[in-house]
Amino acid sequence: MTLLLFAALAYFLGSVSFALISSWIFKLPDPRSYGSKNPGATNVLRSGKKAAAVLTLLGDAGKGWLAVFLAQTYASQWGVGDEAVAVAALAVFIGHIFPVFLRFQGGKGVATAVGVLLGLNLWLGLLAMATWLLAALVWRISSLSALVAAVLAPLYSIGLLGFEVNTLAVSAMSLLLIWRHQSNIVNLLAGKEGRIGEKKSPDV
Repeated sequence: MTLLLFAALAYFLGSVSFALISSWIFKLPDPRSYGSKNPGATNVLRSGKKAAAVLTLLGDAGKGWLAVFLAQTYASQWGVGDEAVAVAALAVFIGHIFPVFLRFQGGKGVATAVGVLLGLNLWLGLLAMATWLLAALVWRISSLSALVAAVLAPLYSIGLLGFEVNTLAVSAMSLLLIWRHQSNIVNLLAGKEGRIGEKKSPDV
């Protein structure tokens, strides 16, 4: 029952969309109405408002970190251990990609995944970020960078955390992230995937 409580709280936290919040603050169109129609930082960047994209990125990453931090802080007080942290980590990610507040149509989960990894282990998060950044510098394609980082994240987790429950959560999260990028994979294979910073008009 306690694990279900941690899962529910993390899921609802993950369901909060900072893409919509930042778009409302900066008086931008709904990110689901232009570009990739994905409520995430990369698509918000297509609006041309970098500050809104940064706020989206920090907010989505922050909620992933917060869910893990709260589980790490309070799990032992509720008589549970690492399994609560793993459950919260996966639940906040699922909340982002399938948010109850947006009729289960959420983002791809990259920023939230980074926040979760930073919460689980600082070096794990930094390695994933460095991998994304290196791939982005080479190819300048956000989705490809995310896929490369998603493939390598479980390996980093095994190296840093070992074969334990949090590594299982990281692996599940990586598989879900890759699955959420199905359309991007199709575009990548067809050479049609957009590049970082590419601006699209709101009516696209």
